[in-house]
Amino acid sequence: MTTADDVRSIALSLPQTTEKIAWSMPTFRVAGKMFATLPEDETSMAVRCPKEEREELVLAEPEKFWVAGHEAGSAWVRVRLAALEDLAELRDILLDSWRQAAPASLLE
Repeated sequence: MTTADDVRSIALSLPQTTEKIAWSMPTFRVAGKMFATLPEDETSMAVRCPKEEREELVLAEPEKFWVAGHEAGSAWVRVRLAALEDLAELRDILLDSWRQAAPASLLE
């Protein structure tokens, strides 16, 4: 089972990532842009996800992904950490979100 410590470890291993407390929760940022959060009791995370893809994710795997009510209008999706298959899946999700927030110079 993946944990909040796994999220923190993988997120902070990505280039130029920093951790900052905002809204009373850990957030992870690249070049000042947030790409992941550990809300509530740290059993889930929120990551960037284009709205078009988000709906497909939620429909395909509702036990893993959902949209929080206050995030319905934004390009974020929630991920249940216990539902992830392994650390590789967690890393893929975090890396995808990081790429959406990272400046072009880091993506080259």
